[in-house]
Amino acid sequence: MNTQVMVDIENVSIKYNLTSEKISSLKEYLIKVIKNELFYKEFWALKEINLKIYKGEVFGILGLNGAGKSTLLKTIAGVLKPNVGRIRINGSMAPLIELGAGFDPELTARENIFLNGAVLGYSKKQMIEKFDDIVSFSELGEFIDVPIKNFSSGMYARLGFSIATSVNPEILIVDEILSVGDYIFQEKCNEKIKEMIKSGTTVILVSHSIDQIKQLCHRGAILEKGSMACIDEINSLCDYYYSMKN
Repeated sequence: MNTQVMVDIENVSIKYNLTSEKISSLKEYLIKVIKNELFYKEFWALKEINLKIYKGEVFGILGLNGAGKSTLLKTIAGVLKPNVGRIRINGSMAPLIELGAGFDPELTARENIFLNGAVLGYSKKQMIEKFDDIVSFSELGEFIDVPIKNFSSGMYARLGFSIATSVNPEILIVDEILSVGDYIFQEKCNEKIKEMIKSGTTVILVSHSIDQIKQLCHRGAILEKGSMACIDEINSLCDYYYSMKN
């Protein structure tokens, strides 16, 4: 395994302040703030996470609903800032962590290709060069000038994946987006990821599909209630995950 660390997570914790009572309107919220009657309950979504992910590695993250998987990916992607600890990223990164993130639903697919490419840090020149490849891979040619507010979730996934993988990033983050859409396109995405792996891209993958994790990943981690339950090579990790569920 390559020893170059691409993602270095050191003692990371994320805290949310959850209101302890239901507030039905903005007016009620402001009154409580003014009167200092707004009370919160601390919720630690991630607790003391330590992890290193290496160059060319395909790293799977497993866990039951609410375990903190998406929070961890958003923290790696820089969407969330840790309350404690730090994350070092070594390389360009393309996050596919939320369906439709970086899209404007009022714009056409054509316009969103350039918008989303800019959000991911790709230049206009790169997007022009890759435009035909993006449209071809997404299989959305007949809808290219349709506002994406009319798209299904599967079409969003097709467009988002096609843009993110058009210019090979050094780190690709995928959060359940491949579970949306038809089986044939999911297989197409898996093949694309395999090509990127061969070219040296580091992939971080969250999926509820054990088969997909086993097929693609080298190592992985299991989160449980925000804490790291296990880090291991993928077969041992999946065995452990099965034992947790049973």
